[in-house]
Amino acid sequence: MSFPQAPDWVIGEMSKGLVIPAHPLALDEDGRFDVRHQRALTRYYAAAGAGGVGVGVHTTQFEIRKPGIDLLETVLKCAITTLEEIERHGGRRLVRIAGVCGPTPQAVAEAKLAGGLGYHAALLNLGALAKAGDDALIRHCQAIAQVLPLVGFYLQPAAGGRLLGFDFWRRLAQIPNILAIKMAPFNRYQTLDVVRGVANGHGRDARATHGQDAHATRDAHATNGIALYTGNDDNILCDLLTRFDMCVDGKMVSQRIVGGLLGHWAVWTSSAVTMLDAAHKAVADGAIPAGLLAMAAQVTDANAALFDAANGFGGCLPGIQHVLYSQGLLASPRTLDASATMGPGQREQIDRVRRDYPYMIDDAFVTEHLDEWLA
Repeated sequence: MSFPQAPDWVIGEMSKGLVIPAHPLALDEDGRFDVRHQRALTRYYAAAGAGGVGVGVHTTQFEIRKPGIDLLETVLKCAITTLEEIERHGGRRLVRIAGVCGPTPQAVAEAKLAGGLGYHAALLNLGALAKAGDDALIRHCQAIAQVLPLVGFYLQPAAGGRLLGFDFWRRLAQIPNILAIKMAPFNRYQTLDVVRGVANGHGRDARATHGQDAHATRDAHATNGIALYTGNDDNILCDLLTRFDMCVDGKMVSQRIVGGLLGHWAVWTSSAVTMLDAAHKAVADGAIPAGLLAMAAQVTDANAALFDAANGFGGCLPGIQHVLYSQGLLASPRTLDASATMGPGQREQIDRVRRDYPYMIDDAFVTEHLDEWLA
């Protein structure tokens, strides 16, 4: 088997830890794809200091793949052309991650599409293989990994994911071109399954026997050459501040979650960059200020409003769309699924968060630059 590796700069950036927003979908008032605002969102993320974008993921709305909608290629291309424009004008290079899902033939086709467009890695959603055992899941992952480097993904069942155990993550870590793993089960036990599985995966040995140690430039936080990213929008800051010590073959191995690929970070992104910088500084200093722990609880409180936790996350995507629409970054808060609406009281809760935690909000930053992003 041949496993393509990500560029060295991508590996290095992912290992350091990035803010990677899960890119939403822009629709106009009639529900049609809105190129102007879609490009404005990508420009916003780049200007806010994000280090990458995840496109075609849950926040982009899985319905873009449905026959009759068929927006996957359009959306993937739109992000690439915008990012290339940013780079041509001297902007930062962003890591490009494409969401990939479905049964193996569909997932392989989506990975080929993304790779051909210039994406660096595939964020692999395994929800379509709900009843598959670990052997079948690993074969599926290997098939996609032969097309693009992988970002493993533990998506909570409430958002269309499935349960995945320690042994699956241990075996996944052995695939030679796993770039990172996004942990989003919204569950501490399941998050620890991933961390322990990666620590026990012996992935570095597998990469060495593959012919090159393409991940040699990574730091000690990227265990087995795999960077850990939080997708736990309910526990963002604590994930970033926690050191995970795991015993592997009689020796203690320390790991950290270095960044996030998050729907929560699709809004108020410049503030998220400031927050990640603060977490990285605290980790480097070896001391976690009490204020950061207090902030962690406030971020979780904010996420409860944004994601509509009170109503079983039913308003998750509408909450994100609502905030971006209120800032002018979207022309409409619509989603492709007309039945997806904000939950009872969700709008009031988001208003409360904006009032109570002004440091999280970047309305002034957006207002200052919105015209140039929409140009």
